[in-house]
Amino acid sequence: MKLITSKDNPLYKDLKQLAASSQARRRAGQTLLDGVHLAQAWLQHRGAPQLCVVAESAQHHPEVAPILAECERSRAQCLVLSDNLYGAVSQVENGIGLLLLVATPNPKAPQALDKSAVLLDGLQDPGNLGSLLRSAAAAGIGQVFCAPGTAAAWSPKVLRAGMGAHFVLDIYENADLERLCAGSKIPVLATSSHAAQTIYQCDLSGEAAWLFGHEGQGVSPHLMEMASQEVVIPHLGEMESLNVAAAAAVCFFEQVRQRTAGD
Repeated sequence: MKLITSKDNPLYKDLKQLAASSQARRRAGQTLLDGVHLAQAWLQHRGAPQLCVVAESAQHHPEVAPILAECERSRAQCLVLSDNLYGAVSQVENGIGLLLLVATPNPKAPQALDKSAVLLDGLQDPGNLGSLLRSAAAAGIGQVFCAPGTAAAWSPKVLRAGMGAHFVLDIYENADLERLCAGSKIPVLATSSHAAQTIYQCDLSGEAAWLFGHEGQGVSPHLMEMASQEVVIPHLGEMESLNVAAAAAVCFFEQVRQRTAGD
């Protein structure tokens, strides 16, 4: 493995720019996966990375060494950075010292919604988005459509919050939610505190698309009108609403409960 100790090395400069700039990542079509857990999840679900980068002091760490060996077996390029250089690239405090450079997945969007999915209209907080993706993946939902104005799904903060969920989902950014709602072959459900029917009264035994919006403003009025049905999550405490990631989890797992009730 090549050891880089100079901050003037061209490859190191590229890595540092990718780590610092979302625009650079979008232009390059590449994503950095920082940390052992994300690296393991990528290798399990997606295969070899474009590049494996390890801090010099972490080469023989018991969690890092097997990942390095797997990357070398798959003929992925592996690179060692001196600790001070690695520290300038990594965004994880007190991390072990491993990251992967991968091509950002860019799946071809379906023409119409025909299986359970999530539609996101301007969700802003990276932690909320990552948590929502994790719940969707755990609930067996395979597709997530992010409208323009939604937080960047492949940003470092969203990736860390998602805990590997990205790698088992098809994520479509800059999606046209109006077109998807208009042509949907399955019900499009939106949560609303004004809805008459609760999610527990709603038939969720089949496929459904869930529509969620901005943390403060919610789903845009035009998209809300395009939803097949509005449903409410009942609660007893004196709170106006749930956090959007928590609300999504309640919805997803009520759907799981209904779909597995006969098992």
